[in-house]
Amino acid sequence: MILATVNAPDGATLEYTARYLRAIEGIGRTYPEFDRVFVVAGNPTVSQGISFMRTVDWDDRKRSTQELARLLQPQFMGLPGVTAFPITPPSLGQGFRERSINYVIVTSDSYDNLARVSQQFMAEMAKNPGFVQPDTDLRLNKPEIFVEVDRARAADMGVSVDAVARTVETMLGGRAVTRYKRDADQYDVIVQTAERGRTTPEDIEKLFVRGRNEAMVPLSSLIKVREAVSPRELNHFNQRRSVSITANLAPGYALGEALQFMDQTAAKVLPSGYATELNGVSREFRSSSGALGLVFVLALMFIFLVLAAQFESFVDPFVILLAVPLSMVGALLALSWSGGTLNVYSQIGLITLVGLISKHGILIVEFSNQLRQQGRELKDAVVEASSLRLRPILMTTGAMVLGALPLATATGAGAESRQQIGWVIVGGMSLGTLLTLFVVPTMYTLFARKGVPGEISTPASEVLHPHTASPQAQT
Repeated sequence: MILATVNAPDGATLEYTARYLRAIEGIGRTYPEFDRVFVVAGNPTVSQGISFMRTVDWDDRKRSTQELARLLQPQFMGLPGVTAFPITPPSLGQGFRERSINYVIVTSDSYDNLARVSQQFMAEMAKNPGFVQPDTDLRLNKPEIFVEVDRARAADMGVSVDAVARTVETMLGGRAVTRYKRDADQYDVIVQTAERGRTTPEDIEKLFVRGRNEAMVPLSSLIKVREAVSPRELNHFNQRRSVSITANLAPGYALGEALQFMDQTAAKVLPSGYATELNGVSREFRSSSGALGLVFVLALMFIFLVLAAQFESFVDPFVILLAVPLSMVGALLALSWSGGTLNVYSQIGLITLVGLISKHGILIVEFSNQLRQQGRELKDAVVEASSLRLRPILMTTGAMVLGALPLATATGAGAESRQQIGWVIVGGMSLGTLLTLFVVPTMYTLFARKGVPGEISTPASEVLHPHTASPQAQT
């Protein structure tokens, strides 16, 4: 599914919005990948609309929704008079209307000053080609009509202010006054001026209201009509005045890079008394990134403590876990080569890689300790352990890499997430294993205990001569 949203100028009519939605519908029907195109004009406001474009099954098309959205983007931008952009469903369960960038500026300053600051911010964003159609929710130019009633004259003619208001509401907005039945159907009777009589502000003065003695009084003698502009809506965030700046991202421009640019722009543009917040997809991205970083550290600590308990040493787990940063290099190189990014899925792969790559170091260190307990020298034990454990290490690596290749080369629905995890495991295990075979034995030689692992040494002061030892000591 691809969602297309349309924002017409404030004050646009329903017919104006519907005309452009029909144009978007025509654009969607030119693509064979779409089997359904459904548009709704006036949702959620009269000057806004929405279009749903449903694709055929994966087996019946070769282009993904992301590719189709990139093709639709320039066509939508070419529509004069409206702002339209396609949206693909977010992958982490956010709302369908959510855009990638949702940056909030909060302050206690006036909305006029906040609008000027947001325009400066938007001007800086326009210089970055990574942002597509940036927009803001603070708009102070919504058309508004003020109807001022001359209360003294209205009282002289026996017309109440309430009667004036109800007349304008009924004749321009329409009012259901009764119902009638015909056969088995029931119909609403709606009173409203014909469409040609309610298109301009001057039409208000052409209306009549009933006054004293049932006399019809023209509103032009009782009211003054004045046109002005006002804010469409005044938003708050955390109980402070706010403006939300949203945008889509160009292909290849990562969300992390975009948020970093926004923070740098905020430090340069925003005056004192202004602060920034994140919302929507941006907020979830940053919070999940921080949480996964903590999980990564906890995974290292947990594995280190388990190995320390197993080997009864803090040095051996340290030597074993030296393979982890080596595997990270391979994982990041594989991501770069495959065009991936450091996102939620690739970070999950990195956490998985911590446990997988540690097995190689465990094989080398454990077997070296066993050989040293048999009386072998440190260097000879390491060389023999690395040689004897080479085949199991390569078999383990081959099984992991071949098992992850279907993930790395996945296609179809959800392939983007599986590819990230797969390439992390393939690259991390391949390069990490190669470097582990050289680094772990070297580090073991440098940092390993000089004594025989598992041997409990007895202090010299407690060694007794067998002829002078007490019976208890001899026993």
